[in-house]
Amino acid sequence: MKKLRIYIIASALLAVLISCNENNWLEETPKSFYTPDNSYETSTQFRQSLNYQYDLLRSFQWTLGGLKGGSAEGVIALALGDIAFGGTDYPDGKYNNFKAYFTPTSAPTLLFWQVAYNAIANANIVINRLELNDKIGIEDKKGFKGEALFFRAYWYNFLANLYGGVPLVLEESSSPRRDYVRATRNETYDQARLDLEEAITLLKDIDGVEDGMISKQAALHVITEVYISLGRYQDAINAASAVIDNPNMGLMTERFGSRASESGGDPYWDLFQLNNQNRSSGNRESILVLQYEYQNSGSSYGNFYSRCTLPQYFNAKVEGKDGKSVLAFTGFTAEKGGRGIGVIHPTDYFFNDVWGEDFDTDLRNSSNMIVRDFKIDNPEAKGFGEWMVKDGWVQEGDLLRNWYPFVMKFSRRGGFPDELYEKNTDGTIKTTALGEHILAYTSWTGSPANISYKDEYLFRLAGTYLLRAEAYLKNNQSDKAADDINELRKRAHASEVKASNMNIDLILDEQMRELYFEDFRVVTLMRLGKLVERTQEHNPRGENVGNNQNLLPIPYPEIERNIFGKIEQNPEY
Repeated sequence: MKKLRIYIIASALLAVLISCNENNWLEETPKSFYTPDNSYETSTQFRQSLNYQYDLLRSFQWTLGGLKGGSAEGVIALALGDIAFGGTDYPDGKYNNFKAYFTPTSAPTLLFWQVAYNAIANANIVINRLELNDKIGIEDKKGFKGEALFFRAYWYNFLANLYGGVPLVLEESSSPRRDYVRATRNETYDQARLDLEEAITLLKDIDGVEDGMISKQAALHVITEVYISLGRYQDAINAASAVIDNPNMGLMTERFGSRASESGGDPYWDLFQLNNQNRSSGNRESILVLQYEYQNSGSSYGNFYSRCTLPQYFNAKVEGKDGKSVLAFTGFTAEKGGRGIGVIHPTDYFFNDVWGEDFDTDLRNSSNMIVRDFKIDNPEAKGFGEWMVKDGWVQEGDLLRNWYPFVMKFSRRGGFPDELYEKNTDGTIKTTALGEHILAYTSWTGSPANISYKDEYLFRLAGTYLLRAEAYLKNNQSDKAADDINELRKRAHASEVKASNMNIDLILDEQMRELYFEDFRVVTLMRLGKLVERTQEHNPRGENVGNNQNLLPIPYPEIERNIFGKIEQNPEY
C-alpha cells in the first residue's frame, strides 16, 4: 500500500512537470529590482525616465563630452571650425587636425553616435511603454509622449547633421540587433520632422511649462531647422514665425533682471547674468534653458565653457622688477571669470574680422562681453598696475594659451557663493593687490573656479530669427531675411545689412556674432556643408581639415558588428 501511494504521488508530480509550459516555468518574476515592465507604471516613473534625457543633454552640452566631470574628449572639437581652434595642442594635435581626429576608428566619432542612440533608445522605451500603460492620465500621457518625441527628433537631427543618413530605430529594443540598414540623410531628417510634428500637437505652450522644460515653442524652433534641411522653406518660415509672433515671446531690448540697475550694462549683457535666463525672471527671449542650481544633487556639475574658453592667464609671464620673468597675476579671480585653461582659443576672425565696421559699437563685442585687457596685479612685476595689452607687457610665448581676449558670456564674473572664495584667517575674502577677489581651486573636476554656476540657454529667440532668415534667403526672399538679421543688429547697436548683400555666409557671420559658443559651431557648419570651406578660410589650422569632412565618418565598430546588414561608410573615409 505504501509503495502504491508513493507511485501515485510520483506520477502526479511527473504529470505536472510534463504538462507545464517550459517557457513559463523558466520565466523569472522579479520581486525586488526594476525592469522595463515594472519601471514604467506611474507618472513619477515616466518623469524620472525623461529627466534622464534632460540630464544627458545638459551633460553633453556643458561638460563637453566628459559626461559629469570625466574627460572632455571629443565634444570640444564641435565648438571649433571657423570660430576657434585648440589652444592646448597647437599646431597639429587632435583638436587642430580633423583629418587625424575624426576617423572611423577614433573615440569622438563613436562618442557622438553612442550618446545620441542612448537617448533615442530611452525615448523609444518611453513611447512604447506609454502605449502599454493604462494607469496614468491622458494629459500626463500626452505631455510625456511629446517630450519623448522631441528628444528622439533632437538626436536624429543631430545625427543627420553630423553623419548624414543613419539607421532609424523607432521601437523599444528587446534584444541586440546586428541587421541595421542605413537610411538616407533626408529620411533621417524626415523622421525628426514626423516626431516633431506630432510633439507640437502634444506639448504645452511655453508659458504653461516650468523653466527648463520642453514646450511647443522648443519643438517649433527645432523643426524650423529640420524643414530647412528638407528644403521645405515655407514650412520653416511658418514654424519660426509661430515662435517669433507668439505674444509671449520677444527679444529683450531693454535692461532687465538681476543687474539691471548697474551702470555700464546693456540688454545683451543682461541676457547672460545670474538668474536672468529663465522666463520666470522676465526673460521673454528664452525658449529652452538648461538648469543649474548650486548645491543641488540634481545639477552637481555646471557649464565648463568658462573653463575652456578663458585663457590660462594665471600662467602668463611678464618682466619682473629684478629683470627675471614673473607671473603677471597672483591668482584666478571672480572678476576674470574664474580659472581658464585656454583649450578653446577663438580665432582672429572671431576676435577681430567678423565685427567689421561695428567693432567699437556692437554690444555683443562690448568690453563687458569680450574683455581684451586687464591690469597686472603682481607687485613683483615691473609693470605692476599697468595694462597687459595697452602698455605692451604681453609676451609672444603667451599668446597661444595664456593670453587672449576673455569671452565672458558664460562666466559668472563676481557674485559667487561666499564659500567659493579663498579666505584669510579672519574669514574675509582674499584679494589681489589690485582688489580682485580670489577664487578657491581644488581640482579641475570639482573646482569652484571652473564653471559658470548659472543656467544657460540651449535655444533662445535670437536663434529662431537666424533660422527664419536662412529660410527666407533660401526661399528667395532676401529682403525679409535682411529684416530678421537687422532685428538682432538693431538690439546690438550694429549697422543694418542690405537685402542685396544677403547670403549664407553673412547669416553664418551674424550667427557667430549673436550666438558665439552657445551652440556647437561644427554641427551648424556640417548641416550647411560649410565646415571645410569656412574652417580652411578662417581657422589657422584649416589645412588640417579634409575636403571630405563636411560629414563625419560612420564609426567603424558600428559597421563591423552589423554582420547581418550593411552600413555604407561616408565617402573618402
